[in-house]
Amino acid sequence: MVNFKVLLSDGPSSFPEEERIQFATSLTEKIKHRFGAGYEHFVHAGEFTTIDGEEVAVFRWTTRTAIAE
Repeated sequence: MVNFKVLLSDGPSSFPEEERIQFATSLTEKIKHRFGAGYEHFVHAGEFTTIDGEEVAVFRWTTRTAIAE
C-alpha cells in the first residue's frame, strides 16, 4: 500500500502546524481530520508543493462537521 505525504492547507487558524503534515493512502479520497469538537475536511485538487526538497500533495480545507453525539 502506498502512503502519500500530504499538506493540509487552509482551515481554522487555530489548526496546529504540527498536524498539517499527514499521510494518505489515496489522493482521490477526502481527508477527515478530527480537531476539537469536530472534523476538518480536506480534498486534493491536483496541487503539489515542495517541502524540505520533497514533493507533497496539497489538500485544501473544504468544511467542518461536528462530531455526532
